[in-house]
Amino acid sequence: MTTDRRFIIAALGASLLAGCASWRDTSGTTPPDLLPQRDAGYDAWVVGFRGRATAKGISPATFDAAFRDAGFLPGVVTRDRNQTEFRRSLEDYLAIAASDERIAKGRAAYARHAPVLTAIEARYGVNRYIVTAIWGLESFYGERQGDIPVIAATSTLAYEGRRGVFFEAQTLEALRILQAGDITPAQMTGSWAGAMGHTQFIPTTFAQFAVDFTGDGRRDIWADDPSDALASAANYLARSGWQTGTGWGREDPRGTLEPQRGGPRFTTTVNFRAIKRYNNSDAYAIGVGHLADRIAGGAKLQMPFPPPVSG
Repeated sequence: MTTDRRFIIAALGASLLAGCASWRDTSGTTPPDLLPQRDAGYDAWVVGFRGRATAKGISPATFDAAFRDAGFLPGVVTRDRNQTEFRRSLEDYLAIAASDERIAKGRAAYARHAPVLTAIEARYGVNRYIVTAIWGLESFYGERQGDIPVIAATSTLAYEGRRGVFFEAQTLEALRILQAGDITPAQMTGSWAGAMGHTQFIPTTFAQFAVDFTGDGRRDIWADDPSDALASAANYLARSGWQTGTGWGREDPRGTLEPQRGGPRFTTTVNFRAIKRYNNSDAYAIGVGHLADRIAGGAKLQMPFPPPVSG
């Protein structure tokens, strides 16, 4: 589970650069390589996958509806193959993760949804500001969920084969989500790598942790009402070892965690490790924790970062 999310988040640039162009090319803004194209090999793969999917309980009607408008997306393959390893300093990461805009939007989002966030904290025991911060990092409070059809994206990557087993599993799980009636094929959209909704869950993550908090019979992490998505994130953390009543950590000159030499140091708790189950990165967990603190009215980090090394 952790490996799955770590791979997807790496593919999305730690989700801070989330947000894709519109799939429905009504304005001409969608990159041409992210529009479906005919590909005989992909079409043959779909035929074979149909047999494997129906053998695992997917109804022919569900499968055919899901793939009716799906197609091979060459741009998804290009983006998957062209990922480059990069390291962003903690200072640069936090400048994005806890920017003034993200803090301001987080405070506004919290104010709008305080009752449901409080109810989620009461049910799952996860701090409501942490849940808000995860929402902010994953999809900029719902503004950047991505709108590429998930079936098309994951099936393209399954057919392409570099991570075929992984993405075939994601496509199969996406079909199960459709069959359960949680969402329609047209509404099941996300990133080019198949991460979905306010919380950027991949299909297998959705299967394990998504919840119907509103009680309407659907686990809808895409809706304008983010209640299901926020509760699902809290459920993820709760089942990843979150301890109620304990913070994530704090800046501490005597702390043992120093992600950037010469910069702030941190003392962390078991809840820091729970956040890392969401994304196995110290920078991400510090970003979530610090953003949560700032949304709640906390101060900026006190220790300055060292000057950049020249030359």
